[in-house]
Amino acid sequence: MDLLFKEYSYAIIGACMEVHNHLGPGFLEVVYKDAIEIELIKSGVYFEREKKYEVFYKGNKLMHYYVADFVVEEAVILEAKAVAAISPVFIAQTINYLKVSGNKLGLLINFGEAQLRVKRLVL
Repeated sequence: MDLLFKEYSYAIIGACMEVHNHLGPGFLEVVYKDAIEIELIKSGVYFEREKKYEVFYKGNKLMHYYVADFVVEEAVILEAKAVAAISPVFIAQTINYLKVSGNKLGLLINFGEAQLRVKRLVL
């Protein structure tokens, strides 16, 4: 069985591994995002950082919206964290980004541990 968006996933995870190898754990999330942006530019993939998604309830647009950390090639949501461990709340957050964006693949990546953690979420 082929992985969904395998090429993009490899580019994203490779970029994140490069960042983690150079910075290690312990920085704020925004530092990792800045470094990811540099690596994604180097990789040549198209991405949008901090993309806003409107949320609707019973046909009504809500005042608040979701902001995805990165959307790669208009297909993959990349949610970066710098926490002790990935919690179910972060998984639910990434799934909600998938719901509002219509995308099918989310990568939840945690830089806060000694080893980079990647969770693939398919909707």
